[in-house]
Amino acid sequence: MTYETITVAPISPVLGAEISGVDLRQPLGNQAYAEIHQALLDHQVIFFRDQDIDWDQHKAFGRRFGELHIHPTSPPPEGHPEILVIHADENSKTIAGENWHSDVTCDAEPPMGSILHLHEVPSPGGDTMFANMYAAYDALSEPMKALLDGLHAKHESRHVHRGRLGNSGKMRDGVDAYPESIHPVVRTHPETGRKALFVNANFTTGIEELKKAEGKALLEFLYRHTETPEFHCRFHWQPKSIAFWDNRCTQHRALWDYFPQTRHGYRVTVSGDRPR
Repeated sequence: MTYETITVAPISPVLGAEISGVDLRQPLGNQAYAEIHQALLDHQVIFFRDQDIDWDQHKAFGRRFGELHIHPTSPPPEGHPEILVIHADENSKTIAGENWHSDVTCDAEPPMGSILHLHEVPSPGGDTMFANMYAAYDALSEPMKALLDGLHAKHESRHVHRGRLGNSGKMRDGVDAYPESIHPVVRTHPETGRKALFVNANFTTGIEELKKAEGKALLEFLYRHTETPEFHCRFHWQPKSIAFWDNRCTQHRALWDYFPQTRHGYRVTVSGDRPR
């Protein structure tokens, strides 16, 4: 499309673009919304610099794209259930997002997208890598595509949210309630109609139609395939930067190369639909 209210500058040939010409402290008009939405569909992850927004403005921006998702386990700031705190410092034993993943695929309706606003960033370090899962699917052989198109994978969260991150107690769905779901290995994007791989090393634990050893071997291949550099872009954060990624066709990985420095910010997540 022809952009009238924003400027869109790709940061790599395969995915990712930086957006300028918009102040997200202000309500998003219909034309600006349509252009940002199209840029997200075209580039899969979009970035904004120097956005000094508060929590309410952050949530208002997210709500332009849909209802906001509530994370199943992570405790939010009081009075703001839609806000997910992202924090790592010298006391951290692990961080959220350090493995390749799509967000909360353990939910029956995983998020459409995530909008992360970082306030404090290390220097240097703390980049986020993104992977194009359309490209990952397209690069496979036709026999492999034919196999994957008929398979379904189990996505679980207990081993991540309790086992690694230590969450427990009362959560979104009840006491110690860790969601799990079954999704197609290849999903069709509901807006673009394109096929994308939809398994990830964080949440996916098996293939329903295959024996355990077969499923494990296939998933390990797909995880290594996702790590192919030609599918990636890399974003270098600055204070007050925003990344908005399409969870339906990307994966991402937060690099923890800055210990003991601090990386701190907040995320709102836009609700999605059941993968098909």
